[in-house]
Amino acid sequence: MKILIVGGGAREHALAWKLSAEHPKGQLVCAPGNPGMAAVATCISANPADPEELFQLAEHEAAELTVIGPEVPLANGVADRFASGGRLLFGPTQAAARLESSKAFAKAFMARHGIPTAECEIHTEASGALNALRSGRLGYPVVIKADGLAAGKGVIIAPDSASAEQAIREMLVDQRFGAAGATVVIEEHLEGEEASFFALCDGQRAMALPSAQDHKRAFDNDQGPNTGGMGAFAPTPRMTDEIRARVVSEIVEPVLAGMAADGHPYVGVLYVGLMLTADGPKVIEFNVRFGDPEAQVVLPLVAEDLTPLLVAAAQGRLSGRGCVLRTEPHVGVVAASGGYPGSHSIGLPITGIEAAAAQENVLVFHASTKRTDAGIVTAGGRVLTVVGRGATFAAAIDLAYAAAALIKFDGMHIRTDIGRMALTLAA
Repeated sequence: MKILIVGGGAREHALAWKLSAEHPKGQLVCAPGNPGMAAVATCISANPADPEELFQLAEHEAAELTVIGPEVPLANGVADRFASGGRLLFGPTQAAARLESSKAFAKAFMARHGIPTAECEIHTEASGALNALRSGRLGYPVVIKADGLAAGKGVIIAPDSASAEQAIREMLVDQRFGAAGATVVIEEHLEGEEASFFALCDGQRAMALPSAQDHKRAFDNDQGPNTGGMGAFAPTPRMTDEIRARVVSEIVEPVLAGMAADGHPYVGVLYVGLMLTADGPKVIEFNVRFGDPEAQVVLPLVAEDLTPLLVAAAQGRLSGRGCVLRTEPHVGVVAASGGYPGSHSIGLPITGIEAAAAQENVLVFHASTKRTDAGIVTAGGRVLTVVGRGATFAAAIDLAYAAAALIKFDGMHIRTDIGRMALTLAA
């Protein structure tokens, strides 16, 4: 089966790595891909945000299945274009993808279908938003979210009124996030522990995958600005059998039933960002694709072929069985450019990738790299994800950091505490 993977980050490299074990290199095409993906697939230059270009590429390559990695093509309607052209694609329609592309839509959907989440207010005018803050109804700290897609950086946890009002002005007045911040969601701050839940969905049924925890803040001990993710570990010990059952019955199944009732059956990966509160699991946010960096630690835990599962989901025929999984802990550490998530240099030479990848029980996934005549160089904020697998979380952490220490580029920044919380949770 010939498969087209859309995207060029570490998440897509993890997908390519997993699927490459199931297909010869000539049967795997990535658009646009990256240097890491080029080792296991054919990479073709393409604009992943353009549904028509992607459809024509799938036609030209005779791809029997297209797998979408990032959220933007889904928000732009790539699944709808493929459906109209009779080509199989794994991912939700544009209408269903609003669960991620519009936080205001997601909050209204959850309210309509009784899905547990934080109380909120939605505003498009700064005056109304500021009045809502000053009313004190949602308390402090309070969460300010840009409605649209903001590359994982449109969420601000404001500890007090001054910082909350500044966030409102940055979004609605200064237009820091452009159109994505033209509407803001102001949420109560949920107390508890975070976890990420993943399920393959076929419009009616869901197959749960391993749950993970990521590390969003730039610096150790969850300090600094939010990022797209500085590392992750899986499976999370927080996801007990009891909590998993509640997530499925109180969140995943109502999402599938609600989307179907609204005329937009949900097909693809459903990523539920959770807060495990004293009252039970509540939704922080939905993503409509594999997370990054979570995919890099979740996909290696899938112990069976992934292709048949993606095809079954895309065709609306998932079975009711569970996924066959490995149990060894995986810890992924992101090597980021200095200054990320702010301004940072690119084009910096990277050494040690091959040495790191050669370590036993280590995987290295490319996120933002480029091949030049001089070798591999940095090409963005999050550059690589280094994953260690061990019999225990402690072993997985040690492997990931030992391998990451072999990689060098100017200004390289990694958090030193990725996975540390798992040591306490697993004890």
